[in-house]
Amino acid sequence: MKLWDSPFRNLRAAAVICGVLAIAVFSNAPGNEFAYDDNLIVLENTGIQSLETLPQALVEPYWPGRYGTGLGLWRPVVTALFGAEWALFGGNPVGFHVVNVLFHAAVTVLVVLLLGEILPVAGAFIGGLLFAVHPVHVEAVANVVGVAEILSAFFFLWASILLLRARKRMAPGRLLAFLSLYLLAFLTKESAITLLGVVLLLDSSKDDIGVKDLGSYLRRRWVLYGGMLAVAGVVLLGRFLVLGSFAKPYAPLGASILTEIPRIWTVTSTWPHIIRLLFFPLDLSVDYGPAVVPIAYGWSSVNITGVILVLGILALAFVAWRRGVLSSERLSSRAIGWGVVWFVITISPTSNFFFLSGILLSERTLYLPSVGFVAAAAWAILRLWQTRPRLAPTILVVAVVLMCGRTWTRTPTWKNNMEVFHVLTSEHPEAGRAQWVLGDSYFTAGQVREGLRAYRVAIGILGGHYNLMVGVSRNLIGAGHIDAAELLLTYAWEQRPEFGVAPGLLAHIYDRQERYPEAEAAARYSLERDSTDAVQHHTLSRALQAQGRLIEAADSRRAAIRHGESEHLEQWVWLAEVQLELGDTAQAWASLDSARLRADSRRERSQIDSILVELGVGAP
Repeated sequence: MKLWDSPFRNLRAAAVICGVLAIAVFSNAPGNEFAYDDNLIVLENTGIQSLETLPQALVEPYWPGRYGTGLGLWRPVVTALFGAEWALFGGNPVGFHVVNVLFHAAVTVLVVLLLGEILPVAGAFIGGLLFAVHPVHVEAVANVVGVAEILSAFFFLWASILLLRARKRMAPGRLLAFLSLYLLAFLTKESAITLLGVVLLLDSSKDDIGVKDLGSYLRRRWVLYGGMLAVAGVVLLGRFLVLGSFAKPYAPLGASILTEIPRIWTVTSTWPHIIRLLFFPLDLSVDYGPAVVPIAYGWSSVNITGVILVLGILALAFVAWRRGVLSSERLSSRAIGWGVVWFVITISPTSNFFFLSGILLSERTLYLPSVGFVAAAAWAILRLWQTRPRLAPTILVVAVVLMCGRTWTRTPTWKNNMEVFHVLTSEHPEAGRAQWVLGDSYFTAGQVREGLRAYRVAIGILGGHYNLMVGVSRNLIGAGHIDAAELLLTYAWEQRPEFGVAPGLLAHIYDRQERYPEAEAAARYSLERDSTDAVQHHTLSRALQAQGRLIEAADSRRAAIRHGESEHLEQWVWLAEVQLELGDTAQAWASLDSARLRADSRRERSQIDSILVELGVGAP
């Protein structure tokens, strides 16, 4: 490739330029810190922070801790990447963000190469430019955990290019490479399962495959599809072993009512938002929960508009595809149909159309589907270029410049939690999550009355969502509103019995109120969900000791020590107290000696010595 090769004629030049632009427009992303989900999945996830614990983390849910199994996600490739990044960068977020930006550049290169298979080089270049700078990609690139979208797209697109370049038959080596990429994409993000549907689209982009041809087509491709089904089966089996289920659909935050009413009303309400985000990505949002996208209880002008828009786009895609089939032009209108079908297939897992996906709408989930959008947009600009050779490049330059500006200014939104929620509350105060965060801020500032008011608004918008009930209850406990916290936690426990957080907090309340049998029952229930929770072992030990069940209390205390409390000298002192009640002076002395070893000051060591004197314990 010559340095002066035109990207409108040379595909490799086009790919390099688009990749460099992708890096340039996101070059401010490494200034971000850990934000939002980054904190739980990376910063506070001890499983990925050591090469010794990383292998175990690979066979555990993607979300660490108490919520992991209930949220139904298993992404071992992403977990492995985070482990490798932590080994390289430690807790420095700069390295994590650099990796995100570089992978986005790599995906942009693959987008150009993929579009080069169905469009002229100029079209692939235009599509790559739009993909590199589109503001809807900011959440995926600028937020560390967004790498799941980017990395999955990387494997997905690479596999797609292999397939397109293999023509009708794949050599064994290429087939193995394709299936390996499919496995990696699927283990990176669940929506990669859609490659099964995209294969037919990719094959159809080279050959006209009608309904009457499906039989012969499947006979020709049976090895490929059989291999993909086998890969999918392996991944689903792994999900079952790790999560206890193949899939676990759940309602979006604040939208549990969708399990009871026809969700099509609300699903179609998101369609105008999706189209707006693709064509006019000016108004972006951290959150698209209820109130930003209201729950619909019937047909309205918004969701009817969504239906009309989508049906119109699908009809246009069908007509364009049929015309493209009859055309011998390189710039075939089939590209519009190809782009629309790509978008529909790849967005289907998160669309809530077939099952609830846990979100109403999220910008990061448009990352892979937007490949279809830029393909159709590139065709439209090229077609306009043929008839209006001055207008088309002007539109392209203006669009790319405006997108660059919006992307550059949007990236710092994901700097840290404070900035994320500041932007959310200022841009969309009507969002339930914004009111929730506002309530947290008031409580942190000691403004309890204002915090309670914000919480009431949040609950009014989001309903009795588990995380909200638990989060509010924590602050209520801290402010001394124990009865209100107990009420909310009891409700949360009843609604989501698969989680152990609510009963764990209730165990703490019951312990403070000396309701020891109830504290024992709640702590045991919580430990059934997470047997490594040292706090619950501590609460259980206290409850058992108060009931005179000293041997069990000692066992629970040792479990608390074993699961992370070993450096806290209080745990050893409490263990010694139980052992003294059991009459085991030798073990009590050993426990107090362990406490003394962990004392950081002379005062702490003196206190332990005082306990020895007070309890009348001498050296055995």
